[in-house]
Amino acid sequence: MSPEVFVDVLRDSMFLVILLVSAIVVPSLIVGLIVAIFQAATSINEQTLSFLPRLIVTLLALIFGGHWLVEKLMDYTIRLVNSIPSVVS
Repeated sequence: MSPEVFVDVLRDSMFLVILLVSAIVVPSLIVGLIVAIFQAATSINEQTLSFLPRLIVTLLALIFGGHWLVEKLMDYTIRLVNSIPSVVS
């Protein structure tokens, strides 16, 4: 295996990890920011208030985006397995 192939596989896998994680984390960050702005505007200093909306949004992102996440992961795995003969020879 040449170093270029290894770098390409590593780059593709890192891009996939960033894509999959950001699809789950970004909605939670947005809701956390909205709740933090609401807390600052109303002077409510309750730490647990931001936890439940972020948890719900994260679960909804997994429910609605789960099919897409698994599809991306399966496509990458199939592409990686199919490239084994060309990399080995």
